[in-house]
Amino acid sequence: MLLARADGAAVKILLIEDDPTASEYLCNALAESGHVVDPVADGLKGLNRAMNEPYDVLIVDRMLPSLDGLSVIETLRKAGRETPVLIVSALSDVDERVRGLRAGGDDYLTKPFAYSELLARVEVLAHRKGGSGPRTELRVADLEMDLLGRNVRRAGQTIELKPRELQLLEYLMRHAGQVVTRTMLLESVWDYHFDPQTNVIDVHISRLRQKIDKGFDRPLLQTVRGAGYCLREPD
Repeated sequence: MLLARADGAAVKILLIEDDPTASEYLCNALAESGHVVDPVADGLKGLNRAMNEPYDVLIVDRMLPSLDGLSVIETLRKAGRETPVLIVSALSDVDERVRGLRAGGDDYLTKPFAYSELLARVEVLAHRKGGSGPRTELRVADLEMDLLGRNVRRAGQTIELKPRELQLLEYLMRHAGQVVTRTMLLESVWDYHFDPQTNVIDVHISRLRQKIDKGFDRPLLQTVRGAGYCLREPD
């Protein structure tokens, strides 16, 4: 996938990651996708780069030498820098995600992650207009998800979801209007890098559909025969 900004220019990314293996992998993969990537392995150096050079997207690890990732982001926001930030971290519980978003991060991706998901999230951030602030809510038609409180509502009605169903719905909402394949879901929601040949996806999709579509006028979660699933507002 060749990624460019809305004006057609190449996307310039600052990668602040202290793991040399992860940094090298992401730099190579992002460069192959058409990006310009500047890697930095130190939080303080990354902050200086972000303060003094123009970037379209920042990818920031949580745990960094000299200055941790959240401090980097908070300092940037206090200085009025609104460059979109994707936080990557091995800390995956809800409280940590909330801390990251409240610090000024626009998105939060937990390690290990599939490169395809990171690329998709960078794509969204690269096309976002500056100055919009952290994204705390996802919306598809009358379906809403509060990313901070992890609450879901449809037409004002609260919908109770289990943790895996929340992860699944979040992924579908972040890719609203796109066909999401079984492989994408296995990698991004279940962290499987192979097909275990089970019906786990079908079961969870069925349960999710019952909760977000049953009793409402318009079904949002659709099966695309032979391809996967798509969450979208019907025509």
